[in-house]
Amino acid sequence: MKRRNFLKETVIATAGLGLSSAGLAESRPILAANQEIELAIATICLDGFGDHNFEPTFELLPQIGIRNVEFNVWYPRNITPAGIKSIRNRCYQKGLRPISLQGSSFGSGGNNVVKDVSHKLWLMAQAQAIGAGVVKFTGSKRGTNGGLENVIKVLKELAPAAEDMDVLVVVENHANNNIETIEDYDAIFQAVDSSHVGMCLDMGHFDGAGVNNFDVIKKYHSKVLHVDIKDTTAFGTYKTVPLGSGATDCVGIVKDLIKRGYKGYLVIEQAPPMKDLDIVQEMSRIKEVFQPLIQ
Repeated sequence: MKRRNFLKETVIATAGLGLSSAGLAESRPILAANQEIELAIATICLDGFGDHNFEPTFELLPQIGIRNVEFNVWYPRNITPAGIKSIRNRCYQKGLRPISLQGSSFGSGGNNVVKDVSHKLWLMAQAQAIGAGVVKFTGSKRGTNGGLENVIKVLKELAPAAEDMDVLVVVENHANNNIETIEDYDAIFQAVDSSHVGMCLDMGHFDGAGVNNFDVIKKYHSKVLHVDIKDTTAFGTYKTVPLGSGATDCVGIVKDLIKRGYKGYLVIEQAPPMKDLDIVQEMSRIKEVFQPLIQ
């Protein structure tokens, strides 16, 4: 994807998955030529944090009417060849489109950086194989696992591969994390200058960390390649709450991004599933809030 252009066809990598190119092409709906922003939903909204083999996602998502899915592949079986093939096949059966894979965080220190690089290269190849163009990772708890320095070491290795493979590597902010502030992104982008390495702007986590989303967008809108829609209880306090009941101006943030030329996915990432809320109704409500903004 050249500079956030996820409308372009990606080369499908089928090695090791037992998937035919014809079958993959058939399973991968192509966006309309004039559609530059689309809604997506993360499996965490439907599966929560547990390893449920995405069964709630595949059961509930067709009822919501969002086809684009970000898969939170945090468990070993999710990223095996069999696991990736299962994701691809079930998406095809349900008429869904895998658009990104979120893997476990940056978090190796010392000589173990090679393990981090290997894990993320593998997920980049699997994203290619299922027709997704984005892989997403956040960091570890602030000051642990090699800190921001090791995140940068890994990204330096991934950037040339991302360009060759035409896969976007998006780095997501979290509160109390090695990737949290504008200064953290200053360090990342000063060290790694690539059209294929950018920011996943998690609006709830920025507010939760006491970082103004509009300041982030003003400085780094050209590096925002992926967006997570999420509300938090209060500025400076991170706790996910139903959209519209917290402090995050989710609609205003999306409008500002669109005004500045954002092209990519808006990923609903309200997690975990809210107690006493009907998941299908809640996700459908959020869809209705944002769909008019991108039409």
